[in-house]
Amino acid sequence: MQPYLAMATVCDFSVPGGENFVAGNGVFCQNTYGLCMDPKDGRVVSAFIVQALRGEPLTVFGDGSQTRSFCYVDDLIEGIRRLMEVDYPYPVNLGNPEEYRVLELAQLVKELTGSPSPIVFRPLPEDDPKQRRPDISLARRLLGWEPRVPVREGLMRTIAYFREVMGDR
Repeated sequence: MQPYLAMATVCDFSVPGGENFVAGNGVFCQNTYGLCMDPKDGRVVSAFIVQALRGEPLTVFGDGSQTRSFCYVDDLIEGIRRLMEVDYPYPVNLGNPEEYRVLELAQLVKELTGSPSPIVFRPLPEDDPKQRRPDISLARRLLGWEPRVPVREGLMRTIAYFREVMGDR
């Protein structure tokens, strides 16, 4: 067996407390969100939506200036599908290179949910990265892929899903 073939399976699809995973033949999935998320998974998108729908304060760590990039699940699935159709044995980043400050995301979730929840700030964990922005230039060249669902639209779909699974709060 060639060494790269070991990466042809899902290595870690759900990392507790993590937002990234490795799947397919070496795809690095970055900050994916969308339908079928577990409201209790602890990732920033689900945490903000749940807090907003419950009327609880939205917890931002640090001053919220750290950036994240969010890729809607449908876009990720399309990227993985395209990757499976090419003969390329090395890792490929799939994600959304559009960055949002964490505070901007909290404000957007408040707006889209219509929540009166305040935003509260807590100390930033020492190991919290200041920036997460995948370089998808290889995915664009190799797969002709880039995310299509704007974050605002993906959040609206995800909020509707959470309202349904949480009992329309």
